[in-house]
Amino acid sequence: MNDGIDMTQLRDQVVRPALQAIGLWSAAAEELLLGTVLQESGGGHYLHQEGTGPAVGICQMEPATHDDIWANFLAHQPDLAQMMTRLTLPGVSRLQQLGGNLYYAVAMARVLYHRISAPLPAAGDLDGQAAYYKRYYNTAGGAASTAQYLANWHRAFG
Repeated sequence: MNDGIDMTQLRDQVVRPALQAIGLWSAAAEELLLGTVLQESGGGHYLHQEGTGPAVGICQMEPATHDDIWANFLAHQPDLAQMMTRLTLPGVSRLQQLGGNLYYAVAMARVLYHRISAPLPAAGDLDGQAAYYKRYYNTAGGAASTAQYLANWHRAFG
């Protein structure tokens, strides 16, 4: 058990509906996003990166990454961009949505993974998901490890 959001509730009430709302749900994507939340924010414990880091939200996305997705990917995917916009609250900037809008934060992380040409690892392939997360979300120079990802997953889901 983690000291963040109950992962079953997060899956059922946030991750699945958010991914379905943008047309990018699959069991594999759902698992990868849950693993990302567990690794990046301690399962929703942190909504802003500890210390002076810039990352925000339950997926700890950096503002530069967020803005790059909008400028260089969603700008060329009008249907997906429209679905993402529908997830936002009026009068709140997109960057602020990352910290306070769970649907948006999860959907943005899914879009980050979606823009990668390599297919998602299969549902149930936790080792593959950990490696995919490390390579494409955290990057080689990031502090996270595949072992941490797996330990967090097993702590939350057994």
